[in-house]
Amino acid sequence: MSQVILSWSLFAGQIMLGIAMLASLYRMAVGPRAQDRILALDALYVVALLLLVTLGIANNSLIYFELAMLIGLLGFVGTVALSKFLMRGEVIE
Repeated sequence: MSQVILSWSLFAGQIMLGIAMLASLYRMAVGPRAQDRILALDALYVVALLLLVTLGIANNSLIYFELAMLIGLLGFVGTVALSKFLMRGEVIE
């Protein structure tokens, strides 16, 4: 019984994360300012990270967790670089 509940919960979570990804993509496309687009990109990589974690739990595979760590690292660096570019106009001084 608990296996069925876990699988349905993971499926429902993946559906909700997919909807959150679509909302983030919409904000990235329509966002009125560059700051809104950067925040949407930040939210998008966090949602992608969570989606990979739920896929890793569902498939019982460790590769998804490694990919999630990689996306987390690259997403953080990308957000910092884009924020620095917006503040100063250059990334590397």
